Amino acid sequence: MNELNAPLTFKQVPTTDAAVAAQRALKLACETLQIEADALLALQKRLGNGDAAGFSDAVSMLLACHGRVVVSGIGKSGHIARKIAATFASTGTPSFFVHPAEAAHGDLGMVTQQDIFIAISYSGEASELMSILPIIKRLGVKLIAMTGNPESSLGKLADIHLNLHVDKEACPLNLAPTASTTVTLALGDALAVAVLDARGFREEDFARSHPGGSLGRRLLTHVRDVMRVDEAIPQVGPETSLKTALLEITKKGMAMTAVVDEQQQVLGIFTDGDLRRLMDGTRDFTQLRIADVMNRAPRRIRPEQLAVEAVEVMETYRINQLLVADDSGKLVGALHIHDLTRAKVI
Repeated sequence: MNELNAPLTFKQVPTTDAAVAAQRALKLACETLQIEADALLALQKRLGNGDAAGFSDAVSMLLACHGRVVVSGIGKSGHIARKIAATFASTGTPSFFVHPAEAAHGDLGMVTQQDIFIAISYSGEASELMSILPIIKRLGVKLIAMTGNPESSLGKLADIHLNLHVDKEACPLNLAPTASTTVTLALGDALAVAVLDARGFREEDFARSHPGGSLGRRLLTHVRDVMRVDEAIPQVGPETSLKTALLEITKKGMAMTAVVDEQQQVLGIFTDGDLRRLMDGTRDFTQLRIADVMNRAPRRIRPEQLAVEAVEVMETYRINQLLVADDSGKLVGALHIHDLTRAKVI
């Protein structure tokens, strides 16, 4: 077999050395975490001292941006840049990632004069980035550089420089980007958080950009979106016999029935819990009207309220059903805790 085509083989660790190997792996893991934690603490100290102005200027520039924030980097810095762009986009700052090599072959057309360009390179000398930055500058686009060397080509070219310097990488060879990428990601998060706070970005705003997530469902789903309506609402009049009301409860499958007048105004509610309590002290049910045994002060909610508010009411009062009524007290829907579960509000 040709030596070049031979399969790769790896040295097997003898069983007797397994414990030693495990201890070494654990030691390296702890050292990696410590080195990266130290790098983050050093960044924190720099921001609290001499680098504070640069960070504040970057936040002000991002807040004043009338276009998009374009984030770019190559290699490991490119992976971090993608995440930073995604974080900005999900927290109220329109943003996207552009690959510097693709930018050099047409994607630079996505960048406009109103945008802000964040270029990430720990060395500050990445050739793919440096080849497109003269065009960026000629367009009049503001440039924020994130590097580990303020005196690098990228650092000198930038309008604002953010220092990513780390004393050493967590890699035992001090080669693979580890501590430096951790610091870059953290600084990007710090920028995004500072900007979202300055914008007054709220939970509701976050939900609008995350409609498919659990928070989106909680903050964008209204009672009217999940309530039962029309024929699905269990309801009877006040003169209805208890027996007939129980048939309505069974038919509609909500373990309760609303009691309404001819104008659909809510008069009360009767639940399976009320029935159990009634059975403890009543012998003859044949002559009872629902009005005689209903709860005359039922919990209710409006259709325009958030579904999560219905959850809070149910949890507070330990109930499984809610009547939905408009501002005039007219019954317009009914809600069971199972409806909220199916809608993934809880």
